[in-house]
Amino acid sequence: MRRGPQREEPYRINERITAPRVRVIGENIKVDVYPIQQAISLAREQGLDLVEISPNADPPVCKVVDYQKFKYEQKKKQKEIKAKTVKVVIKEIRFGPNTEEHDFNFKVKHAENFLKEGSKVKATVTFFGRSIVYKERGEILLLKFAQALEEFGKVEAMPKLEGKRMSMLLMPKAAKK
Repeated sequence: MRRGPQREEPYRINERITAPRVRVIGENIKVDVYPIQQAISLAREQGLDLVEISPNADPPVCKVVDYQKFKYEQKKKQKEIKAKTVKVVIKEIRFGPNTEEHDFNFKVKHAENFLKEGSKVKATVTFFGRSIVYKERGEILLLKFAQALEEFGKVEAMPKLEGKRMSMLLMPKAAKK
């Protein structure tokens, strides 16, 4: 019966540690530099493993712990770090160069809600056919949009034309504490 490839462990433990001398830390252990065999026997006496946690130190630092518990705690720390990262959401609002006042106000209200939620807002004016000759209308529309939302967000990227689209990015203002 053949198994898949063995996964490489992220930490070296016990006999896999290659350094001749290591600094040993852990509970009920005198922190000191020991020869590798003595360090492994210290860990075994307590029914634990010797785990190399800092291989680039001189001498490498090893900890006397239960390896399975150590791996579990490391995984838990990684999950916490991942959960704390901020996910940036960008909501897009589209206009035509000849957007009427009512539609404009309707879209401003939506953008206001998006900014209050903490999302960034990308406002885009799309020019169809020959309406590209009115690109200044699109720029005026975007600047008016930014002005209408200035108490909720600030302009991160000024209006710029890319092909037949002109876009601008607004980011929410920091929440008042």
